[in-house]
Amino acid sequence: MFFSRVVIVAAQQVSRVHAQKTDCATGKGFPRLVRMGHVEVAHVSHLLPNGRVLLDDVSFRVGDTATAALVGPNGAGKTTLLRLVAGDFTTQQGTVSHSGGLGVMRQFIGGIRDSTNVHELLLSVAPPHIRAAAATVDAAELMLMERDDQPTQIRYATALATWADAGGYDAEILWDACCVSALGVPYESCRWRQVITLSGGEQKRLVLEALLRGPDEVLLLDEPDNYLDVPGKQWLEQRLRATTKTVLLVSHDRELLNQAAERIVTVESRHVWIHSGRFERYAQARRDRNERLAELRRRWDEEHTKLKQLVADLRQKAAANDGMASRYRAAVTRLGKFEEAGPPEMAPRDQNIHVRLRGGRTGRRAIICEDLELTGLLRPFDAGIWYGERVAVLGSNGSGKSHFLRLLMSVADELPRGAIPAEPVAHSGLARLGARVSPGLFAQTHARPDLAGRTPCEIVMTEHARLRNEAMNALAR
Repeated sequence: MFFSRVVIVAAQQVSRVHAQKTDCATGKGFPRLVRMGHVEVAHVSHLLPNGRVLLDDVSFRVGDTATAALVGPNGAGKTTLLRLVAGDFTTQQGTVSHSGGLGVMRQFIGGIRDSTNVHELLLSVAPPHIRAAAATVDAAELMLMERDDQPTQIRYATALATWADAGGYDAEILWDACCVSALGVPYESCRWRQVITLSGGEQKRLVLEALLRGPDEVLLLDEPDNYLDVPGKQWLEQRLRATTKTVLLVSHDRELLNQAAERIVTVESRHVWIHSGRFERYAQARRDRNERLAELRRRWDEEHTKLKQLVADLRQKAAANDGMASRYRAAVTRLGKFEEAGPPEMAPRDQNIHVRLRGGRTGRRAIICEDLELTGLLRPFDAGIWYGERVAVLGSNGSGKSHFLRLLMSVADELPRGAIPAEPVAHSGLARLGARVSPGLFAQTHARPDLAGRTPCEIVMTEHARLRNEAMNALAR
Protein backbone atom coordinates (compact mmCIF):
# COMPACT_ATOMS: atom_id res chain seq x y z
CA MET A 1 0.00 0.00 0.00
CA PHE A 2 3.05 2.31 0.34
CA PHE A 3 3.22 2.77 -3.43
CA SER A 4 -0.46 3.74 -3.70
CA ARG A 5 -0.13 6.27 -0.86
CA VAL A 6 2.81 7.92 -2.64
CA VAL A 7 0.78 8.19 -5.82
CA ILE A 8 -2.14 9.73 -3.94
CA VAL A 9 0.12 12.37 -2.38
CA ALA A 10 1.70 13.12 -5.75
CA ALA A 11 -1.71 13.44 -7.35
CA GLN A 12 -2.83 15.83 -4.62
CA GLN A 13 0.27 17.94 -5.23
CA VAL A 14 -0.55 18.02 -8.94
CA SER A 15 -4.10 19.12 -8.15
CA ARG A 16 -2.78 21.99 -6.02
CA VAL A 17 -0.60 23.16 -8.90
CA HIS A 18 -3.59 23.09 -11.23
CA ALA A 19 -5.63 24.98 -8.66
CA GLN A 20 -2.96 27.69 -8.48
CA LYS A 21 -2.90 28.08 -12.26
CA THR A 22 -6.65 28.27 -12.69
CA ASP A 23 -9.27 28.30 -9.99
CA CYS A 24 -12.23 26.48 -11.55
CA ALA A 25 -14.61 27.79 -8.91
CA THR A 26 -13.83 31.49 -9.17
CA GLY A 27 -12.19 31.82 -12.57
CA LYS A 28 -9.20 33.60 -10.99
CA GLY A 29 -5.65 32.95 -12.13
CA PHE A 30 -4.42 32.87 -15.71
CA PRO A 31 -7.03 33.91 -18.29
CA ARG A 32 -8.84 31.02 -19.93
CA LEU A 33 -9.89 30.75 -23.56
CA VAL A 34 -13.68 31.10 -23.74
CA ARG A 35 -15.10 28.68 -26.27
CA MET A 36 -18.57 28.98 -27.72
CA GLY A 37 -21.13 26.48 -28.93
CA HIS A 38 -24.37 26.29 -30.88
CA VAL A 39 -27.34 23.96 -31.45
CA GLU A 40 -28.95 23.40 -34.84
CA VAL A 41 -32.03 21.32 -35.66
CA ALA A 42 -32.78 20.90 -39.38
CA HIS A 43 -35.96 19.37 -40.86
CA VAL A 44 -36.49 16.93 -37.99
CA SER A 45 -39.60 14.74 -37.89
CA HIS A 46 -40.48 12.28 -35.14
CA LEU A 47 -43.21 9.65 -34.89
CA LEU A 48 -44.39 8.11 -31.65
CA PRO A 49 -44.62 4.31 -31.33
CA ASN A 50 -48.40 4.52 -31.86
CA GLY A 51 -47.84 6.18 -35.24
CA ARG A 52 -48.83 9.72 -34.20
CA VAL A 53 -46.68 12.47 -35.69
CA LEU A 54 -45.19 14.43 -32.80
CA LEU A 55 -42.78 16.68 -34.74
CA ASP A 56 -43.02 17.51 -38.44
CA ASP A 57 -40.20 19.24 -40.36
CA VAL A 58 -38.89 21.14 -37.33
CA SER A 59 -35.97 23.52 -37.86
CA PHE A 60 -34.32 26.14 -35.64
CA ARG A 61 -30.88 27.29 -34.52
CA VAL A 62 -29.61 28.62 -31.18
CA GLY A 63 -26.49 30.66 -31.85
CA ASP A 64 -23.35 31.24 -29.81
CA THR A 65 -23.92 32.49 -26.22
CA ALA A 66 -27.69 32.78 -26.80
CA THR A 67 -30.32 31.66 -24.29
CA ALA A 68 -33.43 30.26 -25.95
CA ALA A 69 -36.54 28.78 -24.34
CA LEU A 70 -38.67 25.92 -25.63
CA VAL A 71 -42.32 26.53 -24.79
CA GLY A 72 -45.55 24.86 -25.73
CA PRO A 73 -48.46 22.88 -24.30
CA ASN A 74 -47.86 19.70 -22.32
CA GLY A 75 -47.27 16.76 -24.63
CA ALA A 76 -46.26 18.93 -27.60
CA GLY A 77 -42.77 17.39 -27.78
CA LYS A 78 -40.49 19.77 -25.89
CA THR A 79 -38.72 17.13 -23.81
CA THR A 80 -38.53 14.79 -26.83
CA LEU A 81 -36.88 17.58 -28.82
CA LEU A 82 -34.34 18.13 -26.03
CA ARG A 83 -33.61 14.41 -25.92
CA LEU A 84 -33.06 14.38 -29.68
CA VAL A 85 -30.50 17.17 -29.30
CA ALA A 86 -28.89 15.33 -26.35
CA GLY A 87 -28.57 12.19 -28.47
CA ASP A 88 -30.91 10.03 -26.36
CA PHE A 89 -33.00 9.32 -29.47
CA THR A 90 -31.87 8.76 -33.03
CA THR A 91 -33.46 11.21 -35.44
CA GLN A 92 -35.94 9.44 -37.70
CA GLN A 93 -35.71 12.22 -40.28
CA GLY A 94 -33.57 15.35 -40.45
CA THR A 95 -30.36 16.25 -38.63
CA VAL A 96 -29.34 17.56 -35.22
CA SER A 97 -25.91 19.08 -34.61
CA HIS A 98 -24.09 21.07 -31.97
CA SER A 99 -20.61 22.42 -31.33
CA GLY A 100 -18.82 22.42 -27.99
CA GLY A 101 -19.35 20.21 -24.97
CA LEU A 102 -22.97 19.35 -24.15
CA GLY A 103 -24.26 19.51 -20.57
CA VAL A 104 -27.73 18.11 -19.89
CA MET A 105 -30.04 18.49 -16.90
CA ARG A 106 -32.90 16.00 -16.99
CA GLN A 107 -36.44 16.82 -15.98
CA PHE A 108 -36.42 14.39 -13.03
CA ILE A 109 -33.61 16.22 -11.17
CA GLY A 110 -35.16 17.34 -7.91
CA GLY A 111 -37.24 14.21 -7.53
CA ILE A 112 -34.44 11.66 -7.04
CA ARG A 113 -35.53 9.15 -4.41
CA ASP A 114 -33.01 6.31 -4.83
CA SER A 115 -29.63 5.58 -3.19
CA THR A 116 -27.66 8.05 -5.35
CA ASN A 117 -25.14 10.11 -3.38
CA VAL A 118 -23.87 13.64 -3.99
CA HIS A 119 -20.68 12.42 -5.67
CA GLU A 120 -22.64 10.28 -8.13
CA LEU A 121 -25.09 13.11 -8.85
CA LEU A 122 -22.30 15.56 -9.67
CA LEU A 123 -20.49 12.92 -11.71
CA SER A 124 -23.65 12.27 -13.75
CA VAL A 125 -23.56 15.82 -15.17
CA ALA A 126 -19.78 15.92 -15.68
CA PRO A 127 -18.21 15.61 -19.17
CA PRO A 128 -17.93 12.04 -20.53
CA HIS A 129 -14.13 11.82 -20.12
CA ILE A 130 -14.48 12.68 -16.40
CA ARG A 131 -17.13 9.99 -15.95
CA ALA A 132 -14.96 7.44 -17.76
CA ALA A 133 -11.92 8.25 -15.61
CA ALA A 134 -14.02 7.99 -12.43
CA ALA A 135 -15.29 4.56 -13.48
CA THR A 136 -11.66 3.44 -13.98
CA VAL A 137 -10.70 4.65 -10.48
CA ASP A 138 -13.73 2.95 -8.91
CA ALA A 139 -12.89 -0.36 -10.60
CA ALA A 140 -9.24 -0.12 -9.50
CA GLU A 141 -10.21 0.71 -5.91
CA LEU A 142 -12.59 -2.27 -5.80
CA MET A 143 -9.85 -4.58 -7.04
CA LEU A 144 -7.42 -3.13 -4.49
CA MET A 145 -9.84 -4.03 -1.70
CA GLU A 146 -9.91 -7.63 -2.89
CA ARG A 147 -6.15 -8.15 -3.25
CA ASP A 148 -3.21 -5.96 -2.32
CA ASP A 149 -0.44 -7.01 -4.69
CA GLN A 150 1.94 -4.99 -6.82
CA PRO A 151 0.07 -5.33 -10.18
CA THR A 152 -3.12 -4.12 -8.50
CA GLN A 153 -1.29 -1.18 -6.95
CA ILE A 154 0.18 -0.27 -10.33
CA ARG A 155 -3.28 -0.43 -11.88
CA TYR A 156 -4.62 1.83 -9.14
CA ALA A 157 -1.75 4.29 -9.63
CA THR A 158 -2.42 4.33 -13.37
CA ALA A 159 -6.13 4.98 -12.74
CA LEU A 160 -5.26 7.94 -10.48
CA ALA A 161 -2.93 9.33 -13.13
CA THR A 162 -5.73 9.00 -15.70
CA TRP A 163 -8.09 10.79 -13.30
CA ALA A 164 -5.58 13.64 -12.96
CA ASP A 165 -4.98 13.87 -16.73
CA ALA A 166 -8.74 13.96 -17.36
CA GLY A 167 -9.09 16.93 -15.03
CA GLY A 168 -10.68 14.99 -12.19
CA TYR A 169 -8.98 16.96 -9.42
CA ASP A 170 -9.95 20.23 -11.09
CA ALA A 171 -13.52 18.89 -11.23
CA GLU A 172 -13.41 18.20 -7.49
CA ILE A 173 -12.34 21.81 -6.87
CA LEU A 174 -15.31 22.95 -8.93
CA TRP A 175 -17.65 20.55 -7.08
CA ASP A 176 -16.42 21.91 -3.78
CA ALA A 177 -17.47 25.42 -4.82
CA CYS A 178 -20.84 24.05 -5.99
CA CYS A 179 -21.49 22.26 -2.69
CA VAL A 180 -20.56 25.30 -0.63
CA SER A 181 -22.85 27.51 -2.73
CA ALA A 182 -25.81 25.12 -2.93
CA LEU A 183 -25.61 23.22 0.36
CA GLY A 184 -23.38 25.37 2.55
CA VAL A 185 -20.83 22.58 3.20
CA PRO A 186 -17.62 21.51 1.40
CA TYR A 187 -17.62 18.67 -1.09
CA GLU A 188 -15.56 16.36 1.13
CA SER A 189 -18.11 16.74 3.92
CA CYS A 190 -21.11 15.75 1.78
CA ARG A 191 -19.80 13.66 -1.13
CA TRP A 192 -21.22 10.41 0.33
CA ARG A 193 -24.47 11.98 1.52
CA GLN A 194 -27.51 10.41 -0.12
CA VAL A 195 -29.37 12.74 -2.45
CA ILE A 196 -32.70 11.58 -1.01
CA THR A 197 -31.84 13.56 2.14
CA LEU A 198 -31.73 16.79 0.09
CA SER A 199 -34.84 18.74 -0.77
CA GLY A 200 -35.90 18.99 -4.39
CA GLY A 201 -34.62 22.57 -4.58
CA GLU A 202 -31.24 21.63 -3.12
CA GLN A 203 -30.85 18.84 -5.69
CA LYS A 204 -31.77 21.23 -8.49
CA ARG A 205 -29.50 24.04 -7.27
CA LEU A 206 -26.52 21.70 -6.91
CA VAL A 207 -26.81 20.39 -10.46
CA LEU A 208 -27.37 23.88 -11.87
CA GLU A 209 -24.27 25.13 -10.07
CA ALA A 210 -22.21 22.29 -11.56
CA LEU A 211 -23.46 22.88 -15.11
CA LEU A 212 -23.24 26.67 -15.09
CA ARG A 213 -19.72 26.60 -13.59
CA GLY A 214 -18.61 23.58 -15.65
CA PRO A 215 -16.70 23.38 -18.93
CA ASP A 216 -19.56 22.50 -21.30
CA GLU A 217 -20.31 25.26 -23.80
CA VAL A 218 -23.90 24.14 -24.56
CA LEU A 219 -26.49 23.47 -21.84
CA LEU A 220 -29.84 21.70 -22.24
CA LEU A 221 -32.00 22.43 -19.19
CA ASP A 222 -35.35 20.66 -18.84
CA GLU A 223 -37.50 22.72 -16.45
CA PRO A 224 -34.55 24.05 -14.40
CA ASP A 225 -36.80 26.20 -12.18
CA ASN A 226 -38.84 23.30 -10.79
CA TYR A 227 -38.43 22.89 -7.01
CA LEU A 228 -36.46 26.14 -6.62
CA ASP A 229 -37.60 28.63 -3.99
CA VAL A 230 -38.13 32.31 -4.85
CA PRO A 231 -34.51 33.39 -4.15
CA GLY A 232 -33.35 30.32 -6.11
CA LYS A 233 -35.43 31.35 -9.11
CA GLN A 234 -34.03 34.88 -8.93
CA TRP A 235 -30.51 33.43 -8.73
CA LEU A 236 -31.19 31.29 -11.81
CA GLU A 237 -32.52 34.27 -13.77
CA GLN A 238 -29.38 36.24 -12.92
CA ARG A 239 -27.00 33.42 -13.83
CA LEU A 240 -28.71 32.74 -17.16
CA ARG A 241 -28.48 36.42 -18.08
CA ALA A 242 -24.77 36.52 -17.19
CA THR A 243 -23.59 33.21 -18.67
CA THR A 244 -21.56 33.05 -21.87
CA LYS A 245 -22.78 29.52 -22.58
CA THR A 246 -25.36 28.63 -25.19
CA VAL A 247 -28.51 27.56 -23.35
CA LEU A 248 -31.66 25.80 -24.57
CA LEU A 249 -34.18 25.40 -21.76
CA VAL A 250 -37.74 24.24 -21.19
CA SER A 251 -39.78 26.18 -18.66
CA HIS A 252 -43.37 27.12 -17.79
CA ASP A 253 -42.35 29.99 -15.49
CA ARG A 254 -43.35 33.22 -17.22
CA GLU A 255 -41.07 35.40 -15.09
CA LEU A 256 -38.03 33.23 -15.78
CA LEU A 257 -38.84 33.20 -19.50
CA ASN A 258 -39.14 36.98 -19.57
CA GLN A 259 -36.01 37.66 -17.54
CA ALA A 260 -33.62 35.08 -19.02
CA ALA A 261 -34.67 34.00 -22.53
CA GLU A 262 -33.58 36.08 -25.49
CA ARG A 263 -35.80 34.19 -27.94
CA ILE A 264 -38.75 31.83 -27.63
CA VAL A 265 -38.96 28.60 -29.67
CA THR A 266 -42.59 27.46 -29.63
CA VAL A 267 -43.53 23.81 -30.21
CA GLU A 268 -47.21 23.37 -31.05
CA SER A 269 -49.30 21.44 -33.57
CA ARG A 270 -46.25 19.37 -34.65
CA HIS A 271 -44.39 22.49 -35.86
CA VAL A 272 -42.00 25.10 -34.47
CA TRP A 273 -41.95 28.86 -34.81
CA ILE A 274 -39.58 31.42 -33.24
CA HIS A 275 -40.30 34.68 -31.46
CA SER A 276 -37.12 36.76 -31.48
CA GLY A 277 -37.79 38.82 -28.41
CA ARG A 278 -38.70 38.77 -24.75
CA PHE A 279 -41.61 36.79 -23.37
CA GLU A 280 -43.50 39.94 -22.40
CA ARG A 281 -44.35 40.43 -26.10
CA TYR A 282 -44.85 36.73 -26.82
CA ALA A 283 -48.63 36.59 -26.34
CA GLN A 284 -49.24 39.40 -28.84
CA ALA A 285 -46.76 37.88 -31.31
CA ARG A 286 -48.59 34.54 -31.10
CA ARG A 287 -51.97 36.20 -31.69
CA ASP A 288 -50.60 38.07 -34.71
CA ARG A 289 -49.10 34.87 -36.12
CA ASN A 290 -52.33 32.92 -35.66
CA GLU A 291 -54.27 35.67 -37.40
CA ARG A 292 -51.87 35.55 -40.36
CA LEU A 293 -52.13 31.76 -40.54
CA ALA A 294 -55.93 31.93 -40.40
CA GLU A 295 -55.97 34.50 -43.20
CA LEU A 296 -53.63 32.41 -45.37
CA ARG A 297 -55.79 29.34 -44.82
CA ARG A 298 -58.95 31.29 -45.69
CA ARG A 299 -57.39 32.49 -48.97
CA TRP A 300 -56.21 28.97 -49.77
CA ASP A 301 -59.69 27.54 -49.20
CA GLU A 302 -61.21 30.25 -51.44
CA GLU A 303 -58.72 29.53 -54.23
CA HIS A 304 -59.27 25.78 -53.85
CA THR A 305 -63.03 26.24 -54.18
CA LYS A 306 -62.58 28.42 -57.29
CA LEU A 307 -60.30 25.87 -58.97
CA LYS A 308 -62.67 22.98 -58.26
CA GLN A 309 -65.58 24.99 -59.63
CA LEU A 310 -63.53 25.88 -62.74
CA VAL A 311 -62.72 22.19 -63.35
CA ALA A 312 -66.40 21.27 -62.97
CA ASP A 313 -67.51 24.01 -65.43
CA LEU A 314 -64.86 23.09 -68.02
CA ARG A 315 -65.76 19.40 -67.72
CA GLN A 316 -69.32 20.17 -68.78
CA LYS A 317 -68.17 22.43 -71.62
CA ALA A 318 -65.61 19.89 -72.84
CA ALA A 319 -68.33 17.23 -72.98
CA ALA A 320 -70.27 19.41 -75.41
CA ASN A 321 -67.34 21.02 -77.24
CA ASP A 322 -64.08 19.20 -78.09
CA GLY A 323 -62.33 22.57 -78.39
CA MET A 324 -62.61 23.01 -74.62
CA ALA A 325 -60.82 19.72 -73.86
CA SER A 326 -57.35 21.28 -73.72
CA ARG A 327 -58.52 23.99 -71.32
CA TYR A 328 -60.17 21.33 -69.17
CA ARG A 329 -56.96 19.27 -69.00
CA ALA A 330 -54.95 22.39 -68.11
CA ALA A 331 -57.40 23.19 -65.29
CA VAL A 332 -57.18 19.63 -63.95
CA THR A 333 -53.36 19.86 -63.98
CA ARG A 334 -53.48 23.20 -62.22
CA LEU A 335 -55.83 21.85 -59.54
CA GLY A 336 -53.61 18.79 -59.03
CA LYS A 337 -50.49 20.87 -58.51
CA PHE A 338 -52.37 23.20 -56.16
CA GLU A 339 -53.56 20.28 -54.00
CA GLU A 340 -50.16 18.58 -54.15
CA ALA A 341 -48.53 21.71 -52.70
CA GLY A 342 -51.01 21.42 -49.86
CA PRO A 343 -52.67 23.99 -47.64
CA PRO A 344 -50.72 26.35 -45.41
CA GLU A 345 -50.21 25.50 -41.75
CA MET A 346 -53.39 25.83 -39.72
CA ALA A 347 -53.44 28.15 -36.74
CA PRO A 348 -53.24 26.08 -33.53
CA ARG A 349 -56.28 26.10 -31.30
CA ASP A 350 -56.02 27.78 -27.93
CA GLN A 351 -56.17 25.45 -24.97
CA ASN A 352 -59.48 25.47 -23.16
CA ILE A 353 -58.63 24.52 -19.58
CA HIS A 354 -61.01 24.75 -16.64
CA VAL A 355 -59.66 23.52 -13.32
CA ARG A 356 -62.46 22.33 -11.06
CA LEU A 357 -61.54 22.00 -7.39
CA ARG A 358 -64.64 20.85 -5.59
CA GLY A 359 -65.03 20.53 -1.85
CA GLY A 360 -67.71 20.36 0.81
CA ARG A 361 -68.48 22.75 3.62
CA THR A 362 -66.21 22.27 6.63
CA GLY A 363 -66.01 23.84 10.05
CA ARG A 364 -64.99 27.49 10.33
CA ARG A 365 -61.44 26.59 11.37
CA ALA A 366 -59.91 24.26 8.78
CA ILE A 367 -56.37 23.92 10.22
CA ILE A 368 -55.18 24.52 13.78
CA CYS A 369 -51.51 24.61 14.81
CA GLU A 370 -50.52 25.31 18.42
CA ASP A 371 -46.90 25.45 19.53
CA LEU A 372 -46.08 23.23 16.55
CA GLU A 373 -42.43 22.38 15.94
CA LEU A 374 -41.09 20.23 13.11
CA THR A 375 -38.13 18.45 14.67
CA GLY A 376 -34.87 19.79 13.29
CA LEU A 377 -36.63 22.08 10.78
CA LEU A 378 -39.00 24.67 12.25
CA ARG A 379 -39.19 26.44 15.59
CA PRO A 380 -42.51 26.34 17.45
CA PHE A 381 -45.27 28.44 15.91
CA ASP A 382 -49.04 28.97 16.09
CA ALA A 383 -51.28 29.21 13.05
CA GLY A 384 -54.94 29.00 12.13
CA ILE A 385 -56.43 28.73 8.66
CA TRP A 386 -60.12 29.43 8.17
CA TYR A 387 -62.59 27.91 5.73
CA GLY A 388 -62.32 29.47 2.27
CA GLU A 389 -58.86 31.04 2.73
CA ARG A 390 -56.12 30.65 0.12
CA VAL A 391 -52.76 30.34 1.84
CA ALA A 392 -49.28 30.02 0.30
CA VAL A 393 -46.48 28.31 2.22
CA LEU A 394 -43.17 30.04 1.40
CA GLY A 395 -39.65 29.32 2.56
CA SER A 396 -36.17 28.44 1.43
CA ASN A 397 -35.35 25.02 0.00
CA GLY A 398 -35.03 22.45 2.79
CA SER A 399 -36.84 24.58 5.38
CA GLY A 400 -39.69 22.08 5.87
CA LYS A 401 -42.55 23.19 3.61
CA SER A 402 -43.22 19.70 2.21
CA HIS A 403 -42.83 18.18 5.69
CA PHE A 404 -45.48 20.57 6.99
CA LEU A 405 -47.98 19.57 4.29
CA ARG A 406 -47.27 15.87 4.84
CA LEU A 407 -47.81 16.36 8.58
CA LEU A 408 -51.26 17.84 7.95
CA MET A 409 -52.04 14.86 5.74
CA SER A 410 -50.83 12.39 8.36
CA VAL A 411 -53.03 13.78 11.19
CA ALA A 412 -56.24 13.56 9.16
CA ASP A 413 -59.01 11.40 10.61
CA GLU A 414 -60.48 10.78 7.17
CA LEU A 415 -58.73 10.52 3.78
CA PRO A 416 -60.20 10.74 0.27
CA ARG A 417 -61.01 7.44 -1.41
CA GLY A 418 -57.87 5.77 -2.77
CA ALA A 419 -55.46 8.14 -0.99
CA ILE A 420 -52.31 6.62 0.51
CA PRO A 421 -51.74 7.52 4.19
CA ALA A 422 -48.77 9.85 4.65
CA GLU A 423 -45.75 8.74 6.63
CA PRO A 424 -45.49 10.21 10.14
CA VAL A 425 -43.49 13.43 10.45
CA ALA A 426 -41.41 14.00 13.61
CA HIS A 427 -42.90 16.96 15.49
CA SER A 428 -44.04 18.30 18.82
CA GLY A 429 -47.01 20.45 19.67
CA LEU A 430 -50.48 20.30 18.15
CA ALA A 431 -51.47 20.03 14.50
CA ARG A 432 -55.04 19.04 13.66
CA LEU A 433 -57.68 19.53 11.03
CA GLY A 434 -61.08 21.06 11.61
CA ALA A 435 -64.46 19.37 11.50
CA ARG A 436 -65.35 17.52 8.29
CA VAL A 437 -61.96 18.27 6.69
CA SER A 438 -60.76 15.56 4.29
CA PRO A 439 -57.36 16.67 2.88
CA GLY A 440 -55.97 16.00 -0.58
CA LEU A 441 -52.20 16.20 -1.10
CA PHE A 442 -50.59 16.91 -4.46
CA ALA A 443 -47.07 15.64 -3.84
CA GLN A 444 -44.05 17.60 -5.04
CA THR A 445 -42.75 14.52 -6.85
CA HIS A 446 -46.18 13.76 -8.44
CA ALA A 447 -45.99 10.35 -6.76
CA ARG A 448 -49.34 8.52 -6.86
CA PRO A 449 -48.83 4.84 -6.02
CA ASP A 450 -52.62 4.35 -6.02
CA LEU A 451 -52.73 5.16 -9.75
CA ALA A 452 -49.85 2.88 -10.77
CA GLY A 453 -50.74 0.38 -13.49
CA ARG A 454 -54.10 1.99 -14.30
CA THR A 455 -55.06 3.66 -17.58
CA PRO A 456 -56.50 7.22 -17.61
CA CYS A 457 -59.85 5.82 -18.73
CA GLU A 458 -59.95 3.37 -15.80
CA ILE A 459 -59.07 6.14 -13.36
CA VAL A 460 -61.88 8.42 -14.56
CA MET A 461 -64.38 5.54 -14.58
CA THR A 462 -63.47 4.44 -11.05
CA GLU A 463 -62.87 7.75 -9.29
CA HIS A 464 -65.78 9.65 -10.89
CA ALA A 465 -68.31 6.82 -11.43
CA ARG A 466 -68.45 7.28 -15.20
CA LEU A 467 -69.33 4.85 -17.95
CA ARG A 468 -66.60 4.12 -20.49
CA ASN A 469 -68.06 6.44 -23.17
CA GLU A 470 -68.50 9.23 -20.63
CA ALA A 471 -64.93 8.77 -19.42
CA MET A 472 -63.56 8.86 -22.97
CA ASN A 473 -65.52 12.05 -23.71
CA ALA A 474 -64.19 13.66 -20.53
CA LEU A 475 -60.60 12.75 -21.47
CA ALA A 476 -61.12 14.09 -25.01
CA ARG A 477 -62.10 17.47 -23.56
